[in-house]
Amino acid sequence: MKPFDYFLYGVTLFGWSTSWIGLKWQLGVVDPEVSVFWRFLIAGMVMVVIASISRAPLMLSPREHIRPAALGLFIFSLNFSLYYNAGLWVTSGLLAVAFALASSVIMLLDAGLTRRMPRLSHLGAALIGFIGVGILYAPEIDFSELNLALGAGAMTSFVLCLIGTLSFSVGSVISASSQRQGFSVMTMNAWGMMYGAVYLFAWNFYQGNTFTVEWTVPYLGGLFWLAIISSVATFSSYLLLVGRIGPGRAGYATVVFPVFALLISSALEGYEWTLLSILGIALVAGGNVLILRR
Repeated sequence: MKPFDYFLYGVTLFGWSTSWIGLKWQLGVVDPEVSVFWRFLIAGMVMVVIASISRAPLMLSPREHIRPAALGLFIFSLNFSLYYNAGLWVTSGLLAVAFALASSVIMLLDAGLTRRMPRLSHLGAALIGFIGVGILYAPEIDFSELNLALGAGAMTSFVLCLIGTLSFSVGSVISASSQRQGFSVMTMNAWGMMYGAVYLFAWNFYQGNTFTVEWTVPYLGGLFWLAIISSVATFSSYLLLVGRIGPGRAGYATVVFPVFALLISSALEGYEWTLLSILGIALVAGGNVLILRR
């Protein structure tokens, strides 16, 4: 890898590690899909400006619009809508750990698309990662009489995270394929985010959600952090990294950022580390390392 690739890794790690607590600050008053809409409307407009300044091609043919439209669906609307809703029941660090399964899912998707059986070691590594996430979620999924509602919520969160990770992984494969076809990352992100905002506007309008926001420092600070740092800077870095070194090797970022996210969750949300949680995060990180090794 070249020095610029390491820089992209650094931006991605910083953005993803800090994004989950910002996501939690969006929840509670405003409908989750409304918050995601504002996030990607702001991010999309900023990306259009950046793409224009950098002279990235924004004029696409109707056929060429298919790719950014798909990216907007799988990454910039469906994926985040699922994760925002998942965050209603669990701490932000657990969301980050579930998202770290993207490397396993991308590996399985690639195997399906190429019709090549993954190595048994890679399948075993994916299983290790899923077990690790299960261990971390297990204390939250308590179906005793006193905690039935919370346990059901945690289980719902786990399922939403898995579907969201699948959606993100599909989008990553689309992005890598698009860059190989000559599409600019700036072009894909600008149009993808705007398409995501359009999908979310249509969904919120259909649901009858109001587009008002919470006028508080945590909410607005989190919104602009997520839009500018976590979306514009981080996703541009990640998707550029995907195009330069492939989605598999770019996925090494998923080895480290869940640990940082859990540390942030410990400091700001009171997440408590236990021997089981340490074992769980070690399995997730170890599984990712095994999958991403050549």
